Amino acid sequence: MIKIKSPGEIDKMRKAGKLAAQLLNHINPFVKAGVSTDYLNELAVIFTKMNGAVSAPLNYRGFPKSICTSINNVVCHGIPSRTDILKNGDILNIDVTVILDGFHGDTSRTFLIGEVDKETQDFVNRTEKAMYLGIEAVKHGNYLFAVGKAIEKYVGQFGYSIVRDYTGHGIGRKFHENPQVFHHYTKANKIRLQKGMIFTVEPMIIMGKSYKVKTSPKDGWTVTTADGSLSAQFEHTILVTENGVEILTAT
Repeated sequence: MIKIKSPGEIDKMRKAGKLAAQLLNHINPFVKAGVSTDYLNELAVIFTKMNGAVSAPLNYRGFPKSICTSINNVVCHGIPSRTDILKNGDILNIDVTVILDGFHGDTSRTFLIGEVDKETQDFVNRTEKAMYLGIEAVKHGNYLFAVGKAIEKYVGQFGYSIVRDYTGHGIGRKFHENPQVFHHYTKANKIRLQKGMIFTVEPMIIMGKSYKVKTSPKDGWTVTTADGSLSAQFEHTILVTENGVEILTAT
């Protein structure tokens, strides 16, 4: 069942979304070569606590940290570590989710570390554009599969692939709610959009031709591309409105 949010719930989601966006902006200046991902995690812990919120990822199904930090070929759920030191030329996705007054705000961004080659820069920029094209397809009365259709049409021309094992999701009082939001075209998303729905659009794009991924048997969390290709992701939490969409995690 897909929950339609009440005006009061929407107001609280706006506040949670705003705080998540502010958290990413707070971390941004520290995302540079020589910095460990664990340090970025500690920055997030302090900021979140100071703003009266808690981290949703921490201890969620056993996840050990407060943010996800996914470097290069890591697709998602990268675990911050003192030994993961950012290097010139890396790309890094930081995924944050805060809980404020009982409601979740969820957003992510892929950062370029130092001097990154043009092919990779283009790839990251196109991944961000793909997310926005997916968001633009969200309209009251449309089908949800329009999101994946728009993303697939755009990234396909570059020979990129779209991760299928992980999707966007409804969000509110719970971290993950219905509906699942596929980022490729599938009739599984033949769901009529209604104003008051809130969900994430968060395409994980792989530079290579294979969308297959694998999960680390060592930590049970870190997901990497099966062929070693780079992966990038951007994410916003959005509200379906009568006239289109409101991005709750806009900066």
